[in-house]
Amino acid sequence: MLHFSAQRIDDLLVLERGEGPYVFDTRGKRYIDALSSLFCSQLGYSYGAEMAEAATAQLTRLAFNTTWGTAHPPAIELAERLTALAPEGMTRVFFTSGGSEAVEAAWKIAREYHLANGEPRRTKAIARETAYHGVTLGALSFTGLPRFKEPFGRAPVDVTHVSATNAFRAPDGGDPAAFCARLLAEVEEAITAAGPDEVALIIAEPVQNAGGCFTPPPGYWRGLRALADRYGALLMADEVITGCGRLGEWFGIAREGVTPDLVSLAKGLTSAYAPMGAVVVAERVAAALTGTGRPLRHGVTFGGHPLSAAVALRNIEIFERDGVLENVRALSPYLESRLAGLRSLPIVGDVRGAGFFWALELVKDEADTRFDTAERDRLLRGMLPRRLREAGIIARPDDRGDSVLQIAPPLICDRGVLDEIVDGLAEVLTDAV
Repeated sequence: MLHFSAQRIDDLLVLERGEGPYVFDTRGKRYIDALSSLFCSQLGYSYGAEMAEAATAQLTRLAFNTTWGTAHPPAIELAERLTALAPEGMTRVFFTSGGSEAVEAAWKIAREYHLANGEPRRTKAIARETAYHGVTLGALSFTGLPRFKEPFGRAPVDVTHVSATNAFRAPDGGDPAAFCARLLAEVEEAITAAGPDEVALIIAEPVQNAGGCFTPPPGYWRGLRALADRYGALLMADEVITGCGRLGEWFGIAREGVTPDLVSLAKGLTSAYAPMGAVVVAERVAAALTGTGRPLRHGVTFGGHPLSAAVALRNIEIFERDGVLENVRALSPYLESRLAGLRSLPIVGDVRGAGFFWALELVKDEADTRFDTAERDRLLRGMLPRRLREAGIIARPDDRGDSVLQIAPPLICDRGVLDEIVDGLAEVLTDAV
């Protein structure tokens, strides 16, 4: 059964091999993977031999051990590497198998922290509208997409959703200071309405994925940090997508100059050569748990799997050896300028994002009119998927919010590949006008 897809296989794209930033289907057609296989394949597809070498060395030494009351060298070394890369003061790592599990684990760690501090009433959270934080029921509570949640009943976590940071359609979006002040005032109002002594967590992505790469206005994250501190809540950066180089930093939150209490990672942690997720935890949070003598009442069987940890360590080595972060930093201004040129097309209303993570908001006309439901479905579920496939580009038409087309190229792309992507998008979107 296909994930997040209509269950039809009559025209299913079946990919059988990859090379660099390209993938090939079973008929031999080549595609640029301009989505990094759902924001995962940071290194593209040419490092399999190196990853297999790391995996083989680990499997022939110790195939498996849990991190339940025991540990193994790859998990210990990986925790050391991640905390060395993390914002200052983040000193512990809890490993999971993926992103939704990481968000679930972060929530439980937050609850354990407040319980250890004698604040059991902190059971609520603040998240953002349209944001996606995972599909397991706890993570789904934070997700601000009602149509993904309502079929599954009442959410187990009481979450207030506040406005996302979409300046394009905001009345004050052209004034970053005013926009930021209004957004932060809304967060503070949500905290006071929920009960300042009942809010456990504020969770947000450094650049919000769902809705189309919403970037924060200057000062937004510093404001969230101040609000969390003022009201005793923890601050979490969900970096399942934005972490591991996507924004040109190992931790995207580093761009904002704040240290959160919790960071979730997954996807690019191994560049998808093996499944893995993690929660990086600030020392002050971890200290409240380690000092109690009580066990952390959460665990994941395959969290910190030795094979995945070995692959993640090799992934970090390759990033450093091959200058992957430097490549993103060097080329992201060029990618931004090329994408900005697509604003000349009447169908492109806005271009937004950072690093190698961008969205084009698609509009009906030069007045930025939204598509009606029928028009949107024809565009995003019919015309664009067909034409992108014909053009040999894997990108993401999406309507979790307004109509957008997203790209997130592998971080190893050079200028030529970025040109291929943008030129292909231009051709496809010209046909859509």
